[in-house]
Amino acid sequence: MGRETENCPECKSTLRLRALIALLSQEIFGLPLSLPEFPALKGIRGMGMSDSPELAALLAEKFDYTNTFYHQPPVFDVTRPDERDLARYDFIVSSEVMEHVPPPVENAFATLCRMLRPDGLLLLTVPYTLQGRTVEHFPELHQYTLAAPGGRTVLVNRRRDGQIEVFENLVFHGGHGSTLEMRVFTEGSLRAMLAEAGFASVYIATENWPDFGVEHAETWSLPLAARKGNFRPPSAELARGYRDACRRAMNAERSLVALRADYERHVAHHTFSHQELTQRVQDLDRERKRALADVEEQTKWALDLDRERNRAIAEFERVKASETEAWQCVDSLGKQLAEAKKECARLESRLWTRLGRKLRALD
Repeated sequence: MGRETENCPECKSTLRLRALIALLSQEIFGLPLSLPEFPALKGIRGMGMSDSPELAALLAEKFDYTNTFYHQPPVFDVTRPDERDLARYDFIVSSEVMEHVPPPVENAFATLCRMLRPDGLLLLTVPYTLQGRTVEHFPELHQYTLAAPGGRTVLVNRRRDGQIEVFENLVFHGGHGSTLEMRVFTEGSLRAMLAEAGFASVYIATENWPDFGVEHAETWSLPLAARKGNFRPPSAELARGYRDACRRAMNAERSLVALRADYERHVAHHTFSHQELTQRVQDLDRERKRALADVEEQTKWALDLDRERNRAIAEFERVKASETEAWQCVDSLGKQLAEAKKECARLESRLWTRLGRKLRALD
């Protein structure tokens, strides 16, 4: 598991960060807890040095915690601390910061010790090796700037004696031009510097906590706790945290009971609704079948009626044709009658004419 690899699929945290938080939990509560499991103890004051926003937000939920930065508000410069911050904090978290502080770094460690309360502790991670002494890249750093002649970044330093130094092959963390590495610590030098700064003991967390995704692949650059005294959370604060945790547990239990009751009512309601819906579907299916039967019957009746209508129309047309034919016969007979009458009148006229002639002849 890489120290700087974001290998947690949930929170994207690194092994270094998880190990540091496990050490913080061990130092404050006596056992490793995940951050969401920390009790809220607002009576414990902490400070972070350029924490990630996600980590700072979670710590602020649990403690009276302030995250600070070197380049933006809230600003904290470990080489020039605010006097109001001295003896103010129960713990300070410094992860991958001290290797970038200008020399002498011993003054920065002394400042952090002075900012802690008598039983405070410093939670620290820095890259370090196991052998030798700390290597300062710029031991006489005084007035310096970065320049890029020819596109290659160099550091130009004016020492206190006025001599000009130019350093090449610089090492930056977080990408080129981001944060300049000032030194490479060793474990022995770190212990000595912290002891000289005023810390009573230094503990290096070599333990693995597999349940929290902490399995160290190396024996160097491990998180450490520099203890100014024997840190003990305030008993009243712990009692308050325990009380609040019990209240949250009781509220959660009541919420669970209410939720379970709501769920049972929900299930019963939906079971009843399902039964009603099933019955309704069955009734609608029966109505559909009856409607289909009625439609079929009405369709048959309509077809029979249509056939009767067609037959009636055909009979009407036939009767109409017969009537037309009869009237045509009547007209023809009327014409024949008129002709017969006309012929009869003509014959009668001729008969009377002949008779009259005969009568006049007799006269």
